[in-house]
Amino acid sequence: MQRNDAARKVGARMNNMKLPVGIDSFEKLRKEGFYYIDKTGLIRDLLNNWGEVNLFTRPRRFGKTLNMSMLKSFFEIGGDKSIFDGLAIRREEELCEAYMGKFPVVFISLKGVDGLTFEDAYERLRQLIRNEAFRLAELRGSMAITDEEKSSYLRIINEKDAFSDISESLRMLCALLEKHYGQKVILLIDEYDVPLDKAYAHGYYSRMIDLIRAMFSAALKTNDSLFFAVMTGCLRVSKESIFTGLNNLMVHSISDVSFDEYFGFTDKEVGDMLTFYSLERHCDEAREWYDGYRFGEQNVYCPWDVINYCYALRSDPQAEPKAYWLNTSGNAMVCSLIQKAKTGTARMEIEELIAGKTILKTLNEQLTHNEIDDSIENVWSLLYMTGYLTITERPSGGKYALRIPNREVRQIYTQQVLSWFRESVRKDTDKLTALYTAFEAGDIETIANYLNRQLITTVSFHDARESFYHGFLLALLSTCATWEVSSNAETGIGRADIIVEREDGQLGFVIEIKDVRDRQKMDAACKAAMKQIEEKDYTAVLRRYGVEKIWAYGIAFCDKKCRIVAERVS
Repeated sequence: MQRNDAARKVGARMNNMKLPVGIDSFEKLRKEGFYYIDKTGLIRDLLNNWGEVNLFTRPRRFGKTLNMSMLKSFFEIGGDKSIFDGLAIRREEELCEAYMGKFPVVFISLKGVDGLTFEDAYERLRQLIRNEAFRLAELRGSMAITDEEKSSYLRIINEKDAFSDISESLRMLCALLEKHYGQKVILLIDEYDVPLDKAYAHGYYSRMIDLIRAMFSAALKTNDSLFFAVMTGCLRVSKESIFTGLNNLMVHSISDVSFDEYFGFTDKEVGDMLTFYSLERHCDEAREWYDGYRFGEQNVYCPWDVINYCYALRSDPQAEPKAYWLNTSGNAMVCSLIQKAKTGTARMEIEELIAGKTILKTLNEQLTHNEIDDSIENVWSLLYMTGYLTITERPSGGKYALRIPNREVRQIYTQQVLSWFRESVRKDTDKLTALYTAFEAGDIETIANYLNRQLITTVSFHDARESFYHGFLLALLSTCATWEVSSNAETGIGRADIIVEREDGQLGFVIEIKDVRDRQKMDAACKAAMKQIEEKDYTAVLRRYGVEKIWAYGIAFCDKKCRIVAERVS
C-alpha cells in the first residue's frame, strides 16, 4: 500500500510538468521543467548528413525556433551540457565528445524584422544584430583581435554602423569569434524569409532583397570562418533572388524525406503526451483537428495546436478543440486563392478540397515573392509550403495530390469563402436592393432567380452542405442595413434557422432551410420546412415584439439550385 501511494505521488508530480506554450528557448524549457518531445536526433542527422549551409522550410508554429535554440545550446562553448541528460543525443557518445560545447555560435532570428518602411525594418535588423553582438561580450576584451578589428565590433555596439557594416556584420562577428576561440563558427539564422515577406507586403521588397542578399552572400558564401550554417523559414525562396552563387546550400523542404520527423509531432508523440497527462481519451479529437500534415514520409501534427489543446484540457476536461493555429495568422493566402478563383475550374477545385478530396497540381517550390500574385498556380504552391494544404503521398511525375490537412484548416477555407462572398455581393447594390424588396413582399420568383445565380458563381461546401447554405443566406441578408438578422435564435419551441426583423418593427420573416440530395425531393422539402415553422411556432418571437407583417419561407437547396415556398402568416 505504501509503495502504491509513493507511485501515485511520483505520478502526480510528473503530471504537473508544465506545458511549453510559446516557449522557444531550449535552455529554459529544460531547466524549468517543461514537457519536451525529444527532437535531438536532428543534431545527429545534421552532423552525419553533412551540408555546409542547411535550409529547413516548414510552416509557422512547427517548432523551427525551438530546434534552432536546441542547436545553439548543444554546440556553443560554455553551454550547460546537463540540459541534454536523458535525451537521445546523449547516446551518441562520439558525436557529443567531438562537437558538444566546442563551437562559438552566432544566432539571430529575423521574425521580428518588420516595418511599414524600409527604414523601420532596417532599424529592427540593426538592433537584433546589435543585441547578438552584446551577447558575444567576450569579444570586447579579447586579446586575440586587433584594435582595428575591435573597432568594427564596437561600431555595431555603439549604433554607428552603416549599410555596408550591416551587410558584413554576420561575417565579421564570425571572423572575430574564430580569432578569439581558435575555432570556426556555427551560424544560425531563424525565419530568414520574414523580412522579405513583410517588405513585399509594404512595398519595399527590392531594397530589402538587396540588403538580405548582400548579408547572406558575405555570411554564407565568402565566410572563411564558417563551420556550418542552419537557416529556417516558411518558403524556399528562389536561389536566384537571394542565394546567388551559393553552391553549398542544402535545402530540406517539406517534400523531402530527410529530417522529416524533427518538425511537428508524430502520432506516437501526441499519444504519449496525452497519456502522460491522463488525456488519452482525447486522441481522436486531436487527430481530427490537428493531424494530417505530411512532411516527407512522416504524418505529423501541428505542435502549437496540440500543446494549446492539451493545456486547455488540463484546465477544463470538457474543453473542445479550437483553431489555435488559425488564430495566429491573418490567412491572407487563402483569401488570395479564393479571390483569384474566377474560373469554374478553380472554384470546383476549392469545393473539392473543402469536401475532403484531393486535387492534382504541379508546384513551384522556388518562388520569389513578387511571383506569388502572378497566377493562381503560384498561390497553390504557396498554400502548400505554408501549411494550408498538404500532400497525400510523395509526388509522382511532378504532380502533387493536395488536400486540406485537417478540420482546423478547413475552417479557414470556409470562413474565407463566406467572407469573400459577403464582400463580393455588397458591390451589386441594385440587385441586392431588389432582393431585399422581394423578401419583404414574398416575391419567391425574384428571390429564387437571385439565389440560383449566386450559387452558380460562388464556392460551396459539399461536406457541410446545410451549414454552407445557412452561411450563404446569412451573408446575403446581413448586408441590409435596415434589417436585424438572427441565426439559430430560440423562438416558440425550438430554434429557427434565420429570423429577420426590419428596424421599424413593422415587418419580419422566418426562414427554414432544407438540404436535399435529389432535385425531385425539393418541393417536399419546402413543404416540410413550412410545416416545421408552423408546428414549432418559429414566428412567436416576432409576434411577441408586435411585428404586424410576417412571412414564412421554406427554402430547399440541392447542389447549386434552390426552390422556395412562402406564406404570409400575419
